[in-house]
Amino acid sequence: MDATLTETTGSAFQTLAGLRFSKGHGTGNDFVLVADPEGAHSIDAQQVAALCNRHRGIGGDGLIRAVPSRFLPEGRDILAANPAAEWFMDYRNGDGSLSEMCGNGVRVFVHFLRTEGLIDLPVGGALAIGTRGGLKTVVRTADGYAVDMGPWEFIFPGEATAKAMDSLVTAEGLEVPRPALSVSMGNPHTVVALAELAELEATRLYTAPAVEPVPANGTNVEFVVPSEPLVHDGVGSVTMRVHERGVGETQSCGTGACAAAVATRHWAGAGAPDAWRVTVPGGVVGVKFFAGPGGHEHVELSGPAVIVASGTLS
Repeated sequence: MDATLTETTGSAFQTLAGLRFSKGHGTGNDFVLVADPEGAHSIDAQQVAALCNRHRGIGGDGLIRAVPSRFLPEGRDILAANPAAEWFMDYRNGDGSLSEMCGNGVRVFVHFLRTEGLIDLPVGGALAIGTRGGLKTVVRTADGYAVDMGPWEFIFPGEATAKAMDSLVTAEGLEVPRPALSVSMGNPHTVVALAELAELEATRLYTAPAVEPVPANGTNVEFVVPSEPLVHDGVGSVTMRVHERGVGETQSCGTGACAAAVATRHWAGAGAPDAWRVTVPGGVVGVKFFAGPGGHEHVELSGPAVIVASGTLS
């Protein structure tokens, strides 16, 4: 880190002195979490980047501020349609940029609300929360949380339907560009299928893969290897790595796991299952498709959430 960045990081921490925080993760996708029940904290992009710095900060793929929905314009819009969505997940990527949504982060967010005593959610109970990707409903399960991620859609539906691909992705470690399929889960994803695990391991994600054409707001890129056999006991299975916008490679990506299941099921064709098991470097998450309101197909993401530490910035 150069001197200018060191000074910037130090200044950011000074302005946040006394702030209480926790550190949590969902299958290795890790976050700094801050409870702000009074809407008193305005944590800007520079401060988020300092907090998420893995060498001079707490370290994390992103920062989640737990704030009542009424304190944010996006939250008030969601409250108008669903008054039960009291809490809003104010999420930024590790570089400080705003993000619409994070599937692993939603589970950790709700677990954080529980551990902070801000909500009471028994096993089987459901909680509506606001995100920039819209309203999300989270159910506490016996071993974690299941999230209704809402409807999915193809970003380039014409190409996806006609050719089952809509873009080309170039990544270090892969000799030629690979065809891909772009899926929105409230945030953008581009999914690339690889033939074998050796290819997946050889793909280098230190730098962002190049996507052509790239979705309007950039994209997260998932590389997936279907299992052999693809389906076992009615459940499809894939292994995935991901490069996230504004972060780099992460141990897991919940919305990315959903997008990977969407794309793989589309490629598999008629008869492909609605239940999927997605293995990521940080563990395993479950993905299920089900009929949602208004005839739109929704996606459920399930998996664990862990709070590993709490403290106060000095």
